[in-house]
Formats: sequence, C-alpha cells, structure tokens
Amino acid sequence: MSFQSQDSALSGLDNSDVNVTKEKVVYDGFFKMQEYHFTHKLFNGEWSETVRREIFERGHAVAVLPYDPIQEEFVLIEQFRFGAMATSQTPWLVEVIAGMIDKDQTPDEVCKREAKEEAGIELECLTKVLSYLSSPGGTTERLHIYLAKVDSTTAQGIHGLASESEDIRVLRVPEAQAIKWLHDGTIDNAAAIIALQWFMLNKSKLIEDWLE
Repeated sequence: MSFQSQDSALSGLDNSDVNVTKEKVVYDGFFKMQEYHFTHKLFNGEWSETVRREIFERGHAVAVLPYDPIQEEFVLIEQFRFGAMATSQTPWLVEVIAGMIDKDQTPDEVCKREAKEEAGIELECLTKVLSYLSSPGGTTERLHIYLAKVDSTTAQGIHGLASESEDIRVLRVPEAQAIKWLHDGTIDNAAAIIALQWFMLNKSKLIEDWLE
C-alpha cells in the first residue's frame, strides 16, 4: 500500500502574514539590538497574540573558502573569538575568511576586500555556492558562502585591521588536514563547516568549472 503524507506540503505563509505593530532600538553600540512587537498568521488560519522579540541586528556577511587546486591546499585563518570561551578549550578558532557587507559594496567586492585584509591574497574564480540564516530566532543576519581559486603559496603572515582589533594568522592547510579537522571538531564554526562540506560534495564540478 502506498501512502503519501499530506504534511509534506509547505504552508505557503510569507511576509504578508506578519504584522509588525511596534519597533524600537534598545541598544546601539558595536552592534544593535532592536525590539519588535508583532502578530503572525497561525497554521490554523487564525492570528497569534502580540509577540515581543529582541533581535540582534548586525547586518549581513560573506565567508569565502580559498582553495589552490595545484597545491591541494586551503587558505584558512586563525583568530581569537571571545564568544567561544564559554564552550571551547581554546577561543582561537580555525575559520574561513569573512566580513560584513557594507551598504555601498556587493558581496563579491567584500570577499575580495576581506581576502586582502585578512590573508593578503588575491582571489580568482570567485564562486557563490549558497546563503543561510545564521540564527533566525535571534538575528536577521544572512551569511553568503563563496569558494575561490587562489595561489596558496602567496598566503603567509599575520594580518587584520588594527582599527578593528584584529590579529589574524594565515594558515596554508592541506586538503586532507582540513577534512581531518572537520571530522575531529577542530573546525567547529558554522561558516567553515558549511563551506568545507560543500567543497567535499562538489569538488569535481567546481574544479571543472574553474578550468573552463
């Protein structure tokens, strides 16, 4: 007997099914916190009671994973992240290059800017792979993930902007080592995990596209 669940269809609800009744800034410093009051359509067709949420407004960002198909190496970075101290043995994390999108710049431009600022490298064959919401229950941030071709032999040294208190160490990481770090938890931040997993699933097609 065949059976098809009716619950597999999406609800079809969208932004027009939300009514924002009030918003105000509750904190405006290095980041911004905004308070929203709203109602939204329920799955049964009725409307919710008024909901209040504080939302972390930090803008949107890019993350780019540079790969050298000749050396079979990634260019990764290591830097201090205070927020990791609560759950990690070390707050110095292995990450991909990343940065916030300014109002006057495209995501592609930010990738190239951050690659220069954080690793001193030039990107080729910049390839957009996906975007995701980092934590939509508490922030509006959307992160755009890219892969790029690079000459990893040009990657070395300590980088970052003093004005942003950055102290970034560049790493040339063999492909096998990066995958090992992914499996053993050395790499444990979302953007790096997603970028590396996407690379593992799509490597052949990606390299083929770059060669073309």
